[in-house]
Amino acid sequence: MLRTETHTLMARRLVLGVLVLLAGFLMSARSPEAPPRDGQVQVKETGSGERLETRSGVARDAEYVIASLNPSLSAHERVRIGAAVERYAAAYSLDPDLVLGVILVESNARPWAHSPKGAVGLMQVMPYMMEPLGLAGNFATIESNIAAGCFILAHNIDRLGFEDGISAYFWGTDIRDRTYLEKVLEARQRVRRHRTS
Repeated sequence: MLRTETHTLMARRLVLGVLVLLAGFLMSARSPEAPPRDGQVQVKETGSGERLETRSGVARDAEYVIASLNPSLSAHERVRIGAAVERYAAAYSLDPDLVLGVILVESNARPWAHSPKGAVGLMQVMPYMMEPLGLAGNFATIESNIAAGCFILAHNIDRLGFEDGISAYFWGTDIRDRTYLEKVLEARQRVRRHRTS
């Protein structure tokens, strides 16, 4: 009886090994240009040789939208922005189109943007916000700026609700009007129109 169980276990392991090899073969045969389906991983190389992984078409859609709304960005910058929007929108349970809407309103998708009041980067993060929120680092890079901006936006929405949370991204706790909210929601609609056109 022990011998039969051992043979059965070995047979199962053999079948599992064959399935793993077959899956690996099928994955390697997939065209590198094919867009990823939801849940799949796609690796992209940027102009500088940096490798970025994306899990779905969110990053690809973000790259397309950013390219059409700000054609001055390099392919390398678009890939980095798309990957960061995908990663941090998912990490903070935010709509990627909303994040892109904030980016367009805040900086017109310019990673190098600096405001006269000291806000920096794509999402115009104010450095003084970092310490109270427990954030640290250089918020001038594409990835860290989007990470910090998404954290702040999600934190505001959790505290104040969707509309006031978006307004608070600009106004802080002293929300004076709905102008900023309307601009962001309009930009989100623009993003959706560009993505679906």
